[in-house]
Amino acid sequence: MNEREIAQIVTATIEKVMEEKRSRMTLSLAKEIINKVILKAEEMGVKAVVAVTDAGANPICVECMDDSYIASYDIAVNKAFTVVSLKMATKELKALASPGGSLYGIQFTNGGKIVIFGGGVPLKVGDKVIGGVGVSGGTEEEDTYLADYALSLFEEGMLWKQ
Repeated sequence: MNEREIAQIVTATIEKVMEEKRSRMTLSLAKEIINKVILKAEEMGVKAVVAVTDAGANPICVECMDDSYIASYDIAVNKAFTVVSLKMATKELKALASPGGSLYGIQFTNGGKIVIFGGGVPLKVGDKVIGGVGVSGGTEEEDTYLADYALSLFEEGMLWKQ
């Protein structure tokens, strides 16, 4: 084997490892997402709870900022559950779950764990949902902004440590 062939094999192996790393939710990735969102929430003056779930909608990590609302814990976890369960952002679900919408009443299913207002986003690699983020503690607009911020960092690949 020459140097070029070895370099190609090494490059292919690194790419495969990175693809595998990005194809599932891990505790370290969940913590990184939460840390970035908490820093942004602090800048905004929002006392948020941030939850990250895996592809099965199971919580991987939840962080509560000091003096955040007690109720925000369940809301954040349930937003993350909702986005993985339905494979859509909670802000998209809001319109569908409104009176006259095709999913009107869905919030009364799944033991009441479906949240129909903004602040939750699914995290996808290609078409595959690998996890979800739920943010609660601010206004709906603030929670949505923070969840979308997490999604943008995820999609830009800024969360994976090389």
